Amino acid sequence: MHERTTSDVLLVGGGVIGLSIAWRAAQRGLSVTVVDPNPGGGASHYAAGMLAPVTEVHYGEESLLALNLTSARRYPSFVEELEDSSGTTVGYRQCGTLAVAFDADDRAALDDLHRYQASLGLSSQPLTSRECRLLEPLLAPSVRGGLLVEADHQVDNRRLVEALLIACAGAGVVVEHEAAGEIVVDRDAVVGVDHRRSPMTVLAAGCWSGDLKGLPPEVLPPVRPVKGQILRLTDDVSRPLISRNVRAVVRGRPIYLVPRENGEIVLGATMEELGFDQTVTVGATSELLSDARELLPGVSELALVETSAGLRPGSPDNAPMLGPTALPGLAVASGHYRNGILLAPTTADILAEFLAGADISTEYATFDPRRFTKAT
Repeated sequence: MHERTTSDVLLVGGGVIGLSIAWRAAQRGLSVTVVDPNPGGGASHYAAGMLAPVTEVHYGEESLLALNLTSARRYPSFVEELEDSSGTTVGYRQCGTLAVAFDADDRAALDDLHRYQASLGLSSQPLTSRECRLLEPLLAPSVRGGLLVEADHQVDNRRLVEALLIACAGAGVVVEHEAAGEIVVDRDAVVGVDHRRSPMTVLAAGCWSGDLKGLPPEVLPPVRPVKGQILRLTDDVSRPLISRNVRAVVRGRPIYLVPRENGEIVLGATMEELGFDQTVTVGATSELLSDARELLPGVSELALVETSAGLRPGSPDNAPMLGPTALPGLAVASGHYRNGILLAPTTADILAEFLAGADISTEYATFDPRRFTKAT
C-alpha cells in the first residue's frame, strides 16, 4: 500500500486515554490521527467509572496515589470543558464513596486502611454500622461499619467516550476505524504505523499496546491483560437502592456497586490473570450477584441487563507508562490498570505537552516507560 504522511501524531488506541490525548494534542495545534477498529470498545467500555483514589489506595503505591489525586482534582474542570466542547453530559457525580465492612475481619482491615489513609494526609470518616445505614438505609444489618470518603466520585465512562469522540471530531482529529498491524521502524526510529507516516507515534491501546508487530522486544511496553467480569443492573430511579458508590469485601472477595442517575447500577468486578480471555462465566456472575445480595438484599429485585468482561492493562508495578520510549518517534500511554478513567485528564495533559515539544516534568519520572527497558 502507498505510504503517506497522515498527521503530526499517530495515536494507536481510541479508548478514554487515547481520545483524551488526541483531543488535548489537537487543541495545541497538532494534527492527530487515531487508529482503532472500535473506538471506546475496550476497557473504557467495560469500566465502572469510579474516581476513587482514596478508597482504592494501596500500600506502597504513594507515587501513583499522588498522580491519582492530581487527576481527581482536574476532573471538574476537565468535565466542564469537555461538556462545553461536545454539547453533551458525561454523568459526572460528586456523590462520595462508602466503603463498608461486612464482618469483623473486614472491619479490622478497614481500620488499618483508615490509619494508612490518615498517615498519608487523606480524608476519610470512620462510621459505625448505624451511621452507615443512615447514609444507605438498605444496606444489610450485618454491616459492621465503614469509611466515608466524600471526595471519591464517579463518571459514566461510556458517556465520557461519546463526549470525547464528539470533541475530537470538533478539534479536527481524524479517527480511522482500522486495526493497527505493524509499527514501522526505519534507521532506529519509529516513522509510522502500517502505511501511515508520522514523526510521532503513541501507543495507547491498553493491554494490546505490547501486542503490535515491528518493535524490538526491549521497547515493547510490558502490559498484560487483567480480566474483570462486571454486571449492569437496572434500579427504580424513584426509589434507588443506594445513592453513592459502595465498596466492600464479602467473604474475602472485593465488590463495588456504582449507581447512575439513570437507574443503572454497575456491579463488579473480578480480577483474573487469564490472558486475553473475555469469557463471561456462570461462576463469576453468580458470585458477584450473591455477594451483592449479602451486602444489599434489594439487589434481588433488580433486572440484570448486561454481563461482560473487560481487560485492564496492567504493568509490572501496576503504574502507568507515560512518555517517550528508548526508541525515537515512539511514546507510550498505557498500563493504567484499574485507574484508566481516573487518570485520563492528567495523562492527556502530560502527553499533549510532550507532543507539543515540552519536556516531561521530573515529577512524573516514576512513570517513565524506560524504567522497564531491557537494553542498556
